[in-house]
Amino acid sequence: RSMSQVALVTGAAQGLGNIIARRLHGAGYKLVLTDRTEDMARAAAAQLDASGDTVLPLALDVMQKAAFEAALAAACERWGGLHVAVNNAAITPTTPVMQITPEEFDTVLAINLRGTFLGCQVFGAAMGAAGYGRLINVASLAGQNGGTASGAHYAASKGAILTLTKIFARELAASGVTVNAIAPGPMELPSVRAAVPPERLEKLIEMIPVKRLGNPEFVASLVVQLASVEADFATGAAWDVNGGIFMR
Repeated sequence: RSMSQVALVTGAAQGLGNIIARRLHGAGYKLVLTDRTEDMARAAAAQLDASGDTVLPLALDVMQKAAFEAALAAACERWGGLHVAVNNAAITPTTPVMQITPEEFDTVLAINLRGTFLGCQVFGAAMGAAGYGRLINVASLAGQNGGTASGAHYAASKGAILTLTKIFARELAASGVTVNAIAPGPMELPSVRAAVPPERLEKLIEMIPVKRLGNPEFVASLVVQLASVEADFATGAAWDVNGGIFMR
C-alpha cells in the first residue's frame, strides 16, 4: 500500500529529518520533503530523486499555519492526498537555563512545540476527514528526563510534544488516524557532535548504559514501521530509543 501512499516530513533537508525522509522514500512512499526554505528542500530532494517524480520539495516554515495548509494542498494536488506526516522540525539550542531570554524561549517553543501542534492540527484534520492517517512526532529523551545536555526550552518543548501526542491520539483515534511520538536519546549525528564539545561528549557516552550514541537509521526505520497500515493499534505512545539512559 505504501506504493500509493504520500508522506510528508518537516525539517527534512538535513539531520535526522533527512534520514527519516530517505527511509520513507526508500519504503516506496511518494515524499513531500519540506524545510524552512525551498532551496534547502530542493537540494535535499535532488539527492533523492533527480527526476522529481516521487519527491516534491516545498518550503514549510513551521511558524506559519498557512504554510502547513499550503503543503497539504500541494500534496493533494500532486498525489491526491496525504497519509503520513512526520513532525520533525526543531531547533536545539543549549543555552544555560539562567541565560535564556524570553525571546529565545518563545522562539524555541514556537518552532518545536507550536510547529508540531500545527502539523497535528492541520494534517490530522485532513487525515481524520479522509478516515486514515499516521502522525509521527519527534520528541526527545530530554522531554522525559529534564534534558541533561540540552537547553531548558528545548527539553520543555519536547516534554510538551509527548502530551500533545496523547491529546491528538485521543482526538483522532475513531477516525482511523494514529498519533505516536519517538523519543530518541543522543544520536550519532553531525548536529550532536557540533553541539557538544568532544571531551564532554566522551563523558556523556560513558554515562550511557550501552556506551555508544544511537543509530539514527533505526529511528527512521521505526518511523516507517509506525507509518505502516499494520500499525493501527499503536497510538498515543512514546517509543523510547535512548541506550538505557531513561527506563520506565
